[in-house]
Amino acid sequence: MATAHAIPETASFFSYQKWERQLPDLSRRYRENKPCPHILLRDFLNPETALVMAQQFPQPNSDAWTQYKHANENKLGMPKRELFPTTIGAVVDELNSPEFVAWISKLTGIPNLMADPMLEGGGLHQSGPGGYLNVHTDFSMHHFHTHWHRRVNLILYLNPGWKEEWGGSLELWEAKMARCGAKYPPVLNHTLIFTTDERSLHGFPDPLTCPAGESRKSLALYYYTVEPGKKVTVHSTDYFTRPQDSWAKSAMIWLDKKAVDLYSRAKARFGFSDELASKILGFLSGKKG
Repeated sequence: MATAHAIPETASFFSYQKWERQLPDLSRRYRENKPCPHILLRDFLNPETALVMAQQFPQPNSDAWTQYKHANENKLGMPKRELFPTTIGAVVDELNSPEFVAWISKLTGIPNLMADPMLEGGGLHQSGPGGYLNVHTDFSMHHFHTHWHRRVNLILYLNPGWKEEWGGSLELWEAKMARCGAKYPPVLNHTLIFTTDERSLHGFPDPLTCPAGESRKSLALYYYTVEPGKKVTVHSTDYFTRPQDSWAKSAMIWLDKKAVDLYSRAKARFGFSDELASKILGFLSGKKG
C-alpha cells in the first residue's frame, strides 16, 4: 500500500468549489433516488486525505473502542472526538463545521441542520471477520438532547483494497422489507448520505468474510434539526428481518430489539454512556470465545 504524507490539521479536506458546482444535480438525484432519499459521492475528500485517514484508523485491539456485540450487531464504535488521530479528527471538525452543514442542508433540502459534537452513536465504526449489522431504522431523537430530531446520516468509508466478495456492502431496503433496493460496497473515499426516517431501512446483515487482520472501517456523522414545539415520534433503533431469515433468527432479532429499546430509554432518562454496557458485552463476548 502507498504511504501518504501527514496532512496538516489546518488543511481544507472538502472541495466546496468542486461539489458546489454539482449541487443542483446532486440534490435532484438525492430526492429521486430509491428506496429512500440518498446519494453516493465518490472521491468525497482529496485522495491523499482519505488514505491518511485509513492508515491512521485505530486498531481493533485498542481499549478505546466501545463494544456493540449483541444479536442485531457485531461491531466496534469510537464516538469520542478527543481519541481520534490527527487527520481523522480534523476531518470530523470540518464535516461538523457550519459551512459544511449548510452544504448538507442544501443537498438534502432539509433546512437548519446542525451537527452533533458528541457524535452520539456515530464516530468511528469497525467490524472484523464475522461482523454484521442487521437491517434497521435509526433512533429518531438524540439521547441527551430532548428536542434534537435526527435527520441525515453521512458515512465515509475508509477501506483501501476492500474486496466485494468479503461482503459489507450497505443495503438499503424497500418498505416492509420487500427487497433490497440499493447496495453500496464500503470502498475507500466513497461517502453515502441519506435521510434518516422510517423509510431508511439499512444495514449489512450478512457476516463479513474478510480475512483476519482486515476490517470494515467507516466514519459516521449524524445531523439534526431542533424541533421543540413539534411532535416527533420517538423510537429507538428498530431492527427488521429479511424474507430469507429463519424463524429462529427472526425471533432473536425481535427479542434483541426489545432489549435495545429498553436500554435506549434508560440511557436517555438516566444519562449514562455506553461504556458500562460495552464492558459487559465485551466480557460476555470473551467468555463465549
